[in-house]
Amino acid sequence: MAEEESTEEESQPKEKKSSNMLMIIIIVVLVLIIVIGGIVAVLLMGSDEQDATAPAPQVKEKSMSNSSQNNSSHSNNMSSRNLKDIGILYPLDTFTVNLKSDSGRRYLKATLSLELEGDELSLELDAKTAVLRDRIIRILSSKTLEEISSKKGKSKVEHQIMDTLNSMISDGKIKGIYFTEFVIQ
Repeated sequence: MAEEESTEEESQPKEKKSSNMLMIIIIVVLVLIIVIGGIVAVLLMGSDEQDATAPAPQVKEKSMSNSSQNNSSHSNNMSSRNLKDIGILYPLDTFTVNLKSDSGRRYLKATLSLELEGDELSLELDAKTAVLRDRIIRILSSKTLEEISSKKGKSKVEHQIMDTLNSMISDGKIKGIYFTEFVIQ
């Protein structure tokens, strides 16, 4: 009998040790998963913030085209302008386009307003609304989700639309584009 009691006492500490060790391993694995998940989330979310906070590269070559120089100065002007400095806004109807993708299941719903340089331009835009909408639809539908989901991508689309529309008009120019709605699904 004494021998049976001693074997039972020896087996209980072994079971407790193995269950404690198993709990420690499980806790360590869970902590590692949480830490790795946090690092991945920071890296994925940090790319947009880095684009927004990174200083603009200095243009050192004079052989750059005027449009790229205008784009960089335009983005600097847009971010530092006050509301009282913004000109006449010409609102456009909502655009709903399919984004370029393999599955074709993503779409963009965007509403934008054009900042005009002068009053006379609004009359020309009224007459050419169908052409303007067509050009904007073509530009938006040629973009992928990755191209327009970041701040830098939206800025590129903005400049592309502005350059395209400015090349079509003759009574002035478009100084800025403002998205009032931008939904991707």
